[in-house]
This record gives sequence, structure tokens and C-alpha cells, in this order.
Amino acid sequence: MKNNLITRISSALLVSFCWLMLSITTADAQTEMDEMLCVGAHWTEEEGAAFLQMMREEYKSENAWDKRVRAIRKQILKGTGLQRMPEKTALNPIMGEVRVHEGYQVQNVAFESLPGVFVTGSVYMPTEASGKLPGILSPHGHWDQEGDVGRYRADAQKRFASMARMGAMVLAYDAVGYGQQEELGWEHRVDGEVLKLQLWNSIRGVDFILSLGADPQRLAVTGASGGATQSFLLAAVDDRIDVAAPVVMVSAHFFGGCVCESGMPIHKSKNFQTNNVEIAAMIAPKPLLLVSVGGDWTKNTPEVEYPHIQYIYNLKGKPEMVQNVHIPGDNHGYDAKKRQAVYPFLAKHLGLDLSKALHADGSLNEEDVVLETQETLYPFDDNNPFPESGITSIFNVKWD
Repeated sequence: MKNNLITRISSALLVSFCWLMLSITTADAQTEMDEMLCVGAHWTEEEGAAFLQMMREEYKSENAWDKRVRAIRKQILKGTGLQRMPEKTALNPIMGEVRVHEGYQVQNVAFESLPGVFVTGSVYMPTEASGKLPGILSPHGHWDQEGDVGRYRADAQKRFASMARMGAMVLAYDAVGYGQQEELGWEHRVDGEVLKLQLWNSIRGVDFILSLGADPQRLAVTGASGGATQSFLLAAVDDRIDVAAPVVMVSAHFFGGCVCESGMPIHKSKNFQTNNVEIAAMIAPKPLLLVSVGGDWTKNTPEVEYPHIQYIYNLKGKPEMVQNVHIPGDNHGYDAKKRQAVYPFLAKHLGLDLSKALHADGSLNEEDVVLETQETLYPFDDNNPFPESGITSIFNVKWD
């Protein structure tokens, strides 16, 4: 009996010890991962500029830059856990009724990026079009105040409609946990693999817009703030993107402050470091427009970020393919002056009709855009109910 008691005590102590060691190991692993995260203003402005100057010495030829691109892409994919891409399952699109407005139409849509994960959005198209249309993906930033949310904001709807009027097929889609997704139970600013899912949703968004007939040789992505982060990340990992216009986000020292931008170790590992300037430049030599302002972390773009990216485009032999429009008196957003900067760029590189979005004097031609309510832009309704198989939490996503 005494021996049995000793055996039971020893077994209990062994189990306790194993749990203790597992907890310590797990905590150490979490601490190590946290140390690899570059969140918000991770560097000072001076540190960001110094990093770019140091890196310029690392790639003095096109081949050296191409090698750097491969290393950065590897880190992004490893950091998000997408180094082994999930199977691309059926998109199972849900298509709402078409609403026709002056020069464009809107159709609410949803598609299944992973089994049970439905990405919600709307597709904007010109009312008169022939042949394959250029495709534009437009993710949104972190505007989440009531009446001023994501893709439902007035300036966002004006952007989507104007780009459609110019002759493009535009996919405006919700970030994880925004719009109708939030009402279904999804959360955006929550611990978990939000960045991984959001990037995967964007990759599947390319699949979706191509499935609708968009021209595979003329695909663009543009968004502001967190939508700009998603724009340059998508362009960095998906070679199908031909044109990128990230607005008010490409910074040498600021890395993005949300879990969907910097909540996973995409910028740093034990022996590696990059920043969003290098990531944005990975699309070179394809067309890239940086829109920057004096009122946020892009205030130094003309002197710091843009010259570095120009240097990279020079290495690729295509300096004319990168532009910067700097608006010193403006603040963060995708408002009128930013749209006036982006429309000509997209028209030039996608073969669009600029006169449909700008008057001859360069002012915006958006008077007839209909601003729809947030609920009007929801894809799930009585005619298209949310599928019973649908997932409503990041923690229930099955990647394999």
C-alpha cells in the first residue's frame, strides 16, 4: 500500500512538473513572438530613415533587390502562417440583386474564402461596358464609428462608383469583423490570426473578381490607412496584382497599429528585419502610387520613403513607374484630394476613361453618386440568408 501511495504521489508530481514545463515553454514562446512584433510607431522617424539608408547599401543591383524581395515575401508568409497556402476551395458566391444608378451599378456579394468563412462586399460596375473590364480590389481602413464605417463611408462609396464609371469592375469588401460580419458575431480587434485571415480573404478576392470576368492583365488594388496596408501586402504576395495605390500608410517608422497589420511577425524574426517601405516596393517594376499627407506618419514621404522606392525602381530600370502625390495640408483619409490623385493614375495604367471621374478642370465629377445606407449594402437578407454552415469567429476557422 505504501508503495502504491508513493507511486501515485510520484505520478502526480511528474504530471504537475510536465504541466509546469509546458506552461513555461508556451509562455516563453509567446514572449518570443511578441518581441518579434513591430506595432505602431515601432521606431522613431530617425530610426526609420536610418534603416532605409542602411538597406540601400545591401542591394546595389537588380539581382540583389530581387533576392531581398524573396526574403521579405518568405517572412510575410511565414509570419502569417501562409507559407503553406490552404487549399483554394469553391468560392460558392452569393449574388444579390443589381441596383442601377447613373453610369454604374451595384450588386451585393459574398464568397467563401475558406469553408464557412464568408467575405462580404459589393461589386461596382459600369452600366455600359464591353469586353473584359479591369479589376480593382478596394479594401478599407479602420473607420468604425457609427455612420462612418469602412466601405460604407461616403468617400468610399464615391470612390467605388467613380472607378466603376471610369470602366472598372470594383470589389469593395469588408475587413474581418466589419459591417454585416460584425453583426453576425465576428470581431476585428481580437487576439488570433486576424492578419492571416484578412490577407487570405484578399487573395481569394482576386480569385473572386477574376471569376466574375475581370481582365487578369489589368488588376489593381487601392485603399487607405489599414486598407493601404492590405493593399501593399496583397501586392507583395500575389503576383497577379498589376497596379497598387496605397494611400496614407507607407511609412519608414510606422508599422500599423492594428492586429490585422502588425499582430503577427511579418516584419521581424531573430535574424531579419524589414518595414512597410520595402514591402510596398516589392511590386516594382509594376506601377505604384504613394499618396501621402502632412498630417500623419506619411509626412516625410517626399524626403524619406519615396526616394528609397525610387532607388529600387531605378534598379529595375523603370523609374517612371512609381509616383508620389504629397498633400502637405491634408490629414489621414481617402477624401477628395486623395481621390483626385488616384483616379488619373488608375486611368493611365488600367486604360480607364478619366473624364467619367474628373471634370476638365481636374475637379471631381461625383455629383450623381448615390450614397446608400449601410444595411442596403449587406449581402445577407431574406432572399439570401446567412448559410447555416457559416462561421462567425476567428477561433472557429479551419485552415486545413
